[in-house]
Amino acid sequence: MDPEEIQKTLEEHDLWLNTNGEKGKRAILKRAGLLGAKFQYANLREAYLPMANLEMANLEMANLQEANLREVNLYGANLQMARLQRANLYGANLEEANLEGANLFGANLEGANLKGANLYGANLYGANLKEAKLD
Repeated sequence: MDPEEIQKTLEEHDLWLNTNGEKGKRAILKRAGLLGAKFQYANLREAYLPMANLEMANLEMANLQEANLREVNLYGANLQMARLQRANLYGANLEEANLEGANLFGANLEGANLKGANLYGANLYGANLKEAKLD
């Protein structure tokens, strides 16, 4: 996706959130190629991004609460201070990702790859880490 398409998608998603789904449309980025995308401070709450490639993306301070990030590739991504409460990260690749200070309260990280991830100060309370790879 080019930056213009990404911006349009974010605007439509924001409108969808702010009107309780009456206007705009939910961000559906299944299998989207978003290598190195810049989403700092983006509001992607409840977005649908399964199997998207967000390798090396910047999601610093992004709101990804309740987002579907199933099997997403977040290798080396910056998720510092991101809000990931109750997000579905089942089978996600978070290897070498920066999750410093991220809020993963109640997130599903079952089977996720967290090898080399920076989890300093991250909130993992209530997170499902069943079969997650941590080393």
